[in-house]
Amino acid sequence: MAQKRLAPEDKNRKKKLAAFDRLLTIMDELRANCPWDKKQTIESLRHLTIEETYELSDAILENSVEEVKKELGDIMLHLVFYSKIASEKSAFDIADVLNNICDKLIHRHPHIYGDVVANDEETVKANWEKIKLKEKGNKSVLGGVPRSLPALVKAMRIQEKARGVGFDWEEKEQVWEKVEEEMREFKKEFDAESEEMIDREKAMNEFGDLLFSLINYARFIDINPEEALERTNLKFIKRFRYLEEQSAKDGKNIADMSLDEMDVYWNKAKGI
Repeated sequence: MAQKRLAPEDKNRKKKLAAFDRLLTIMDELRANCPWDKKQTIESLRHLTIEETYELSDAILENSVEEVKKELGDIMLHLVFYSKIASEKSAFDIADVLNNICDKLIHRHPHIYGDVVANDEETVKANWEKIKLKEKGNKSVLGGVPRSLPALVKAMRIQEKARGVGFDWEEKEQVWEKVEEEMREFKKEFDAESEEMIDREKAMNEFGDLLFSLINYARFIDINPEEALERTNLKFIKRFRYLEEQSAKDGKNIADMSLDEMDVYWNKAKGI
């Protein structure tokens, strides 16, 4: 079947191709002539790529379009760099990388490039997960979730993948009932009003269940829990720095202040 052409012709395509060609040329020159670039390996670039990805995440959270542009450029450089190193080993080159993702996108969008009908986002996601499962030969739907993902993000992906094959709650009210159930179970294991010793292993398990259920509920009401928590982190940092700066201006040492004294500055910080 012929591929569907849905997007209008890009009048700037030649300009974009020229810019990408320029990057490939510069990469070749740096790899041949720069002492630092010549030394790099796929392994040595790994931690730098992770750092660049987090910097892109920061730029997105700060809603800085200019910084997003810069960080995307850094990541694009890394993609080209990996491909250049691989090409030197006759493993693959940037053309292989790009053609591979193009082939995958076409294969995983049969509703665009085939005869499958998918008129809503949920159907598209479900089809995507089923196709992915067949491609990778995973014995489990969850087999494609990276082990090294941060726990909160991993919980999100696990739940999304389970939903892709129909294993999910039907109504958000059901999910909230589960949150309340997990809260009761956690309180039973760790009652703040009790002076008795607690079983920390059980309490940790119940707390994990509570977090998992809260993440699930956030997904149902279309809130990204990772983004929500990071916003709270940034809000706390901003208010705490205000507390530090303003108390210092008043000649106070934060380490010597009482909680009541700190609360005065903290409450002022809420208004900025």
